[in-house]
Amino acid sequence: MVLHFAKMHGAGNDFVVIDATREPFALQPGQLRLLADRHFGVGADQILVVEAPPGPDVDFRYRIFNADGGEVEQCGNGARCFVAFVRRRGLTDKRTVRVLTRAGIIEPSVGDDGEVRVDMGPPRFEPADIPFDAAGLRSSLEGDLPRWELALDDQLLRLSVVSMGNPHAVQLVDDVDHAPVGLVGPRLEHHPRFAHRVNAGFLQVLDPHHARLRVWERGAGETLACGTGACAAAVAGIRHGWLRSPVRMQARGGELGIAWEGPGHPVLMSGPAVHVFDASIDLDALAAPRATP
Repeated sequence: MVLHFAKMHGAGNDFVVIDATREPFALQPGQLRLLADRHFGVGADQILVVEAPPGPDVDFRYRIFNADGGEVEQCGNGARCFVAFVRRRGLTDKRTVRVLTRAGIIEPSVGDDGEVRVDMGPPRFEPADIPFDAAGLRSSLEGDLPRWELALDDQLLRLSVVSMGNPHAVQLVDDVDHAPVGLVGPRLEHHPRFAHRVNAGFLQVLDPHHARLRVWERGAGETLACGTGACAAAVAGIRHGWLRSPVRMQARGGELGIAWEGPGHPVLMSGPAVHVFDASIDLDALAAPRATP
């Protein structure tokens, strides 16, 4: 089976993008893991799949698979690459497309300046919407959003929980360069209080309109940027009073712009969407047994 794909990235968050508008997408989790493998496959944080619309109210269906082969609800950097991909491939000439995800409908668009913007919809903050089991936990109200105290081994984390269609737990740190992302991130991802696992964000505020962020993404590990993570961190920071819209969110792979008018309003995200190359790969050869010494 020969698979044709594009390699793209948004601020270093990299993707394999597949056009499945003409025939069904049928890759299995093991094949997805091999495809995402950086040594034995193509290498990607996520695999993005473009499908035909299921109804007349949307232009496409958008599916996201993490590097571990699991399907997830949303990917903000991927959404920007999605609209750039469908326009480049001639699948649409619209500047704004309505796209159905597992988390609902989003509307990525390409501006006159070539920058890609995404209406990510309104964030949600109730623990049940994350979902997050907050029963019995202490919290403190900072601004107008609780920070939840969660014990993790011998540490006490103070978390802001946000859903951007996918679950996020954001913690404030003094310096992201020295934050224990690789230690705390995976343990927080799999904490039993998060029924669907969680993306762990580490936020450093530089000034009211500028912050730095690192994110441990569930199913992918630390990535160079996380679009939904940037949205979650920005809106949590705004509600806590640490940040004010618009926010320049600096990730390790580049900068994202986040604007939010407050509860009930959608989060607007902007940033790069870069096409790297087009290629094809023989999946049967990819899945062949590896030689052993």
